[in-house]
Amino acid sequence: MDRLDNTVRPYAWGSTTAIAQLLGVEPTGEPQAEMWMGAHPGAPSRTGRGTLAEVIDADPERELGAASVAKFGPRLPFLLKLLAAGAPLSLQVHPDLDQAKAGYADEERRGVPADAAHRTYKDANHKPELVCALTDFDGLCGFRDPLRAAELLDALGVDSLKPYVDLLHARPEEAALREVLTAILTADRDEMARTVTEAAAACDRLGGDHAPYAAIAHHYPGDPGVIAAMLLNHVRLQPGEALYLGAGVPHAYLNGLGVEIMANSDNVLRCGLTPKHVDVPELLRIVRFEPRDPGVLRPEAAPDGEELYDTPTDEFRLSRYVLPAGGATHDLTLATPQILLCTAGSVRAGEHELSPGTSVFVPAGEKAEVSGTGTLFRATVVA
Repeated sequence: MDRLDNTVRPYAWGSTTAIAQLLGVEPTGEPQAEMWMGAHPGAPSRTGRGTLAEVIDADPERELGAASVAKFGPRLPFLLKLLAAGAPLSLQVHPDLDQAKAGYADEERRGVPADAAHRTYKDANHKPELVCALTDFDGLCGFRDPLRAAELLDALGVDSLKPYVDLLHARPEEAALREVLTAILTADRDEMARTVTEAAAACDRLGGDHAPYAAIAHHYPGDPGVIAAMLLNHVRLQPGEALYLGAGVPHAYLNGLGVEIMANSDNVLRCGLTPKHVDVPELLRIVRFEPRDPGVLRPEAAPDGEELYDTPTDEFRLSRYVLPAGGATHDLTLATPQILLCTAGSVRAGEHELSPGTSVFVPAGEKAEVSGTGTLFRATVVA
């Protein structure tokens, strides 16, 4: 197995302390948003044999296993991350596989440059994802019941929000959510900025259920996404709890440190809380306007100590092992590729001693015995 040397991405929303504290190093003073573990071309992990992308390209079947290559092709189909949000991420949604293929083909056919600011589809893949909290972790996930959203907006006492409140009361659920989100995203920017300013002041005054939106508005003053965010469920994860985000589900991470895993894609359609391009027509085509429970996941324990976060996605499978002092050695050998990430304590994986924030890549079929005292996350595929 290969110890991974991973890149930390300095996105503006990143925490200045969380990743450094996990690694046990001094903060740099700059935002550290994500540590990437995998073979994504944007920042592939480095090994003693070259980048992980180069290692896999040299012999995909040896590194990934025949079953994974047959199902997903000669590439690692997932990207594992440490995610540290010090400020809200953009309000966003991801396409399903058919939508991604069609959208990518259309933009390629129209000659939209790959690096264009208005480009929507970066690749032809979908991007389901799972985030597991390592600390208290705040996020937005899926639409609220429209009547609950109406109550939240009405309590602000902002006159310009009253038409949205009326729509949320008067229409069938999916039609109500569609009409209100459309109205928010297509409103006059100056008028909406004034509405957001009034709403933010009311949220700050009211506190309670409105407090998260006051914090969001502090980071994104005047952004229509502040109002759109109030249509979504606010959820706080405790350490060890997780959220699964499937296609079409609007979401945003607000604050906290977590382990995130996703299909290997860059396809993001933004709804707000961002200075980046918002493709409103395509967004409205992709979003699933369905009220839903945020669906907090808790791991399912197996007799061998593995705790699995069960999802319907085959491109990734995330589980963890909480290894007690004096516990037995666990054999984690699989016929599929793995990345093992330590997040607490000290864990021995093969010949490697892992401390928090360190990780290894295990080729398919390679012996993988782990021991020690701590917490270890295992990322692999269902092939």
